[in-house]
Amino acid sequence: MANEKVIQAKQDAVDVVAAKLQNSITTVVADYRGLNVSQVTELRKQLREAGVEFQVLKNTLLRRATAAAELTELDGVLTGPTAIAFSNTDVVAPARILNDFAKKNDALKLKGGVVEGRVIDADQIKALAELPSRDGLLSMLLSVLQAPMRNFALAVKAVAEKEEQSA
Repeated sequence: MANEKVIQAKQDAVDVVAAKLQNSITTVVADYRGLNVSQVTELRKQLREAGVEFQVLKNTLLRRATAAAELTELDGVLTGPTAIAFSNTDVVAPARILNDFAKKNDALKLKGGVVEGRVIDADQIKALAELPSRDGLLSMLLSVLQAPMRNFALAVKAVAEKEEQSA
């Protein structure tokens, strides 16, 4: 009787994690071994402010959840102490925050993750973290789109000034 309750509680936990894996835009898996309590608290605070959920989970529970979510390619990084960050709103936030924190604290190691249903490795997470913000990308796009018009305007102005000088 008690055994059935424990098994059901564990199955419910697996179902919750599997749903988070399926519903999150970005999931990042990290090894937190060596971080002290104040460092983990600071990391959790930064992630919470960005709307990212951060949990420490057992690898067996995660493996069952990845099987349920059909993301078994992630099982290769589920060794040692595992912390996982889920984001439902921002693709880059968990990667950026964890990568920046790992640069300051050598104890935190990025292992891998899932971005929009695709399993990626630690190097790809670091590359994702180095991308400019959405606003930065939009400003770059705007400057690229404005450049031809600006150059045309300068050329017209130069021709007009030349005509004015010759007249």
